[in-house]
Amino acid sequence: MNDSLARSRTGIEGLDDILHGGLVPHRLYLVEGSPGSGKTTLAFQFLLEGVRRGEAAVHFTLSESEEEIRAMAVSHGWTLDAIAIRELIPSGENLAEQQYTVFHPSEVELSGTTRRILDEVERDRPARVVIDSLSELRMLSGDPLRYRRQILALKQFFTGRRCTVLVLDDLTSVDRDLQVQSIAHGALLLEHSKPSFGALRRRLSVTKFRGSDFRAGYHDYAIRRGGLEVYPRLVASEHRLESTRARLSSGMGGARQSHGRRTRTRNEHAARGRFRNGQVEHRRLVRRPGCHARGARGAVHL
Repeated sequence: MNDSLARSRTGIEGLDDILHGGLVPHRLYLVEGSPGSGKTTLAFQFLLEGVRRGEAAVHFTLSESEEEIRAMAVSHGWTLDAIAIRELIPSGENLAEQQYTVFHPSEVELSGTTRRILDEVERDRPARVVIDSLSELRMLSGDPLRYRRQILALKQFFTGRRCTVLVLDDLTSVDRDLQVQSIAHGALLLEHSKPSFGALRRRLSVTKFRGSDFRAGYHDYAIRRGGLEVYPRLVASEHRLESTRARLSSGMGGARQSHGRRTRTRNEHAARGRFRNGQVEHRRLVRRPGCHARGARGAVHL
């Protein structure tokens, strides 16, 4: 694993820690999650981090209008003036007027949408790109083979333009599509569960990160004002400290000497008698009346 490559920071400290510094630049990444899991929020944190670093950023939306996106940004206290938002949602009038005679509608619509993306990238020359979301491209494709070809074409195009790309997928298809996972350089999965008792729990995992190491497992996260906060899973081996068996001084030298004298005194008494309940018990010989010899019959040891 090569972790010495330069990284593209995501703008989320916890996620950068999980990825050991961030994303490998000039690659295509998949961000999966059901609606409401925070995919769009994560994507804009990624774009805003690029703006802070002086990089051009473009967001292509196929599902939400620009007005809805800017309202979301206001709720987080963000300013999106430096991010180019390209709305690729066809209007209702265009949908009603379009008539196709020779080509299948999916071929015309998909090629038109893809062409608009390529033209915008050629014009703006961005370093960071977000496409939201793949479910619309999948629907326009109509055919799994055509869909895979389009994703491969987009990947090759962006790689040649030295772009770091996030494509979002809301997992709304009946069968989970793994085609994009096999094409993408890396993949993140955002999940949220609703327990029968307690608050909503959110967690993310890195399902793929080609050519680089990462912190595996599930990591909790929360959506706050200002974006996602990710809490990496703690690994005990990463926080282990070297231990020694050296004795620690109590700093009470007088007490140690007193303890030594007391121990010697007790040892001396033990040599002459015996201990019971921590005290020395001396053996005394009591003679009964009429007994003259030590140890004679009638003597009692106390």
